[in-house]
Amino acid sequence: MWQDLESLLNLLWQEALNIAKIQVNKGAQILDINMDDGMLDGKSAMIRFCNLVSTEPDIAKVPVCIDSSNFSVIEAGLRCCQGKCLVNSISLKEGEEDFLEKAQLIKQFGAAVVIMAFDEKGQATDIESKVAVCTRAYYLLVNKVKFNPNDIIFDPNILTIGTGMEEHSLYAANFIKATSIIKGTLPGARVSGGLSNLSFSFRGMEAIREAMHSVFLYHAIKAGMDMGIVNAGNLPVYDDIDKELLELCENLIWNKDPEATEKLLHYAQSHAKGGKIVVTTDEWRNGTVEERLEYALVKGIEKYVIEDTAEAKANQHKYSRPLHIIEGPLMNGMKAVGELFGAGKMFLPQVIKSARVMKKAVNYLVPFMEQEREEMLMQSGQFEEISPYQGTIVLATVKGDVHDIGKNIVSVVLGCNNFRVIDLGVMTPCDKILQAAIENKADIVGLSGLITPSLDEMIHVAKEMERIGLKMPLLIGGATTSKTHTAVKIAPRYNAPAIHVLDASKSVVVCSQLLDEDLKDDYFEEITEEYEEIRQNYYEYLMDRKYLTLEQARNQGFHIDWLSHPKPVKPMFIGTQSFNDYDLQRLTSYIDWKPFFDVWQLKGRYPNRGFPKIFKDKTVGEEAKKVFQDAQNMMNKLIEEKRLKARGIIGFWPAQSVGDDIYLFAEDNFPRTGTPVAKFHGLRQQAEKDSFSTERYCCISDFIAPRDSAVPDYIGMFAVACFGAELLSKQYEKEGDDYSSIMVKALADRLAEAFAEEMHARVRKEFWGYSPDENLTAADLHRIKYAGIRPAPGYPIQPDHTEKITMWKLAKVEESTGIAMTESLAMTPAAAVSGLYFSSPASTYFAVGKIMKDQVEDYAARKQMRVEDVEKWLGPILGYDTDS
Repeated sequence: MWQDLESLLNLLWQEALNIAKIQVNKGAQILDINMDDGMLDGKSAMIRFCNLVSTEPDIAKVPVCIDSSNFSVIEAGLRCCQGKCLVNSISLKEGEEDFLEKAQLIKQFGAAVVIMAFDEKGQATDIESKVAVCTRAYYLLVNKVKFNPNDIIFDPNILTIGTGMEEHSLYAANFIKATSIIKGTLPGARVSGGLSNLSFSFRGMEAIREAMHSVFLYHAIKAGMDMGIVNAGNLPVYDDIDKELLELCENLIWNKDPEATEKLLHYAQSHAKGGKIVVTTDEWRNGTVEERLEYALVKGIEKYVIEDTAEAKANQHKYSRPLHIIEGPLMNGMKAVGELFGAGKMFLPQVIKSARVMKKAVNYLVPFMEQEREEMLMQSGQFEEISPYQGTIVLATVKGDVHDIGKNIVSVVLGCNNFRVIDLGVMTPCDKILQAAIENKADIVGLSGLITPSLDEMIHVAKEMERIGLKMPLLIGGATTSKTHTAVKIAPRYNAPAIHVLDASKSVVVCSQLLDEDLKDDYFEEITEEYEEIRQNYYEYLMDRKYLTLEQARNQGFHIDWLSHPKPVKPMFIGTQSFNDYDLQRLTSYIDWKPFFDVWQLKGRYPNRGFPKIFKDKTVGEEAKKVFQDAQNMMNKLIEEKRLKARGIIGFWPAQSVGDDIYLFAEDNFPRTGTPVAKFHGLRQQAEKDSFSTERYCCISDFIAPRDSAVPDYIGMFAVACFGAELLSKQYEKEGDDYSSIMVKALADRLAEAFAEEMHARVRKEFWGYSPDENLTAADLHRIKYAGIRPAPGYPIQPDHTEKITMWKLAKVEESTGIAMTESLAMTPAAAVSGLYFSSPASTYFAVGKIMKDQVEDYAARKQMRVEDVEKWLGPILGYDTDS
């Protein structure tokens, strides 16, 4: 078996070499090698590929650029590259000492180096800071490291222009002018840059981007730019660019016209093939009823949909049955919505608003359809309804899990694409899913889940579907799911297709292919082959990955010198304090809005300071503004009308670590004596770290003073939630308003997270008081710039959800707040956050990663659980296969 796997991997490496060869043959003058990927061991992958490259004369004839954000990977690449190569990149952002240390090592290998224009203050954007950072770096390299000036390549940061923000308008001119100064004052140094950043605001408008690149390079090369990352094959000749477009690009790059961006956008729209003029008035009302219904669906306009649907129904000659209106103009409109969404020309919030219009029209027609059905049954005793749908899909959040925003979005998107969706809601047991699939003659079953125990429940459902002989495809989705887990753990248990679906936008394509008689067999065959390859690679990874024994990991564990460590501060009280109706208005300033936009699949930056960059995004900006305004309106209404309620609890206890566990005590005496009132159990990292790494093997117990240290320490706990969203969401669903139903849940999630953030700030400054003078912005909080941490069970730092049982018993969480847990230990309501508080400034977030059998057995003994039960809860992080 392993010989077959080795042959497969050799083929993959050969494919990578072929890509490199093609790049060189197409004119690449430097070959950039980057192995930064979460599923790769970057160091070993870099070594192997560099060694392979050196054996290929057609590839080795060009210099190699070792590219990585991990310097140990860069060093590994340097050690096995022949001839002179290039390193990408280093900078001053971590300070001079780090910069000089890396530069010295690069010099020892005789490599050239790219220096990014960053320093301790951040990215250089204006001319003065670009020149100052590069000049400082140049003389440090030349004078202290004795670096050859000809091996120094500066990247003074080509940044995006045309964003609509005034402060960005000079970015192109600043680079060009800084380049001229750098080349004139720093002898021997080169200048490089990545061209794609320049035109990022115009992505999707390739002709505009290519023209901008050509104009920029024309001036930058004149100023002294030596090299750049650009697709040379798509670069038009400067003199061949349309004169109007050329002038617009010149004005934008040199900031000659404050309206340059708008004019360039207008040029793009007016020159687009098949472009349409957008109607901004009610002129569309002059069209036929079919045109009006389609327009209303595509634009999400509810105002006239009942009126237009009634008009269509009144035309008995054309639409003799209400069903024909659904099959005809309404489905045609939703088909257009689906096509636009699939092409990236509509966004999720727009699609859900379209669904709201569709439901309003269908709800108007339903009473007439029911009346028609009764009449036909009375007349003939028989009635056969021909379904207008592509297929029937049963969706469910599995047993023990209460999270359903993603599933609800998938439901709406599938509905918009002419699928009949049977949504079973949350906490759905296996037998209910199977019964619904059989009774509704489902074509597809879809399972969703957020917490890790849901993964096992999905495996159970797949086994049961196989046992009773079901053959419909099984779709897997949710935050904790992955293609690898589906391929390794679920697909082998079910002989019909079991397919991972990344998000709502992918669900339509997958379902359509699975139900297309001409495509489904080939598609299933492709999935089967792909998942078999994933399984083989996964088992190869398990065999290749090296682990320390638990004893070795403990011997190399993270260590705090508690004698020199700041003395732990005693909290203001020992025990718990609950909050029954927390002021929601206080929480709004703590909201991190980026995850809110992620829910709506609107990708972009929303910093909590400065202007929200997502609003200026040329693709999603306008829609992001509308959704955000809708969110603000609903948030204000929810707060004013007290439709949501925030409740929570915090608590503090004397604590000491004992090995990988943390003991909690009722009394604040010292030394800690007597029986602990509770124990939290930690898991320690075991996956072997790079030989170049200085990182230790961490466990959460490392952040609490040991029992024998003579240092009294403490630990905190919290659980907070936002109540009421589920009830409101169901009310909106009954009204056919999926958009508001999803919106209220998304806002409740944001408020719960904000509650956790604000409470932690109050703990640091007030209730525990170990950082009384802290003065951080909301953005600083989201970047974790505070002292201490608030890790949560079920997350990478402690992946075991059963630790929440100890928390709930210790603080009487459910009795005090109403926050309950399901049998799979998901918190209810779904908008809830819980975790522990650590005060040590040395505490940090980390991921336990994969662990081995010896730690599982030790952990089971400490928790007094069966090994197989521990394996169930820790399945995703086991470094071995329990099925083998």
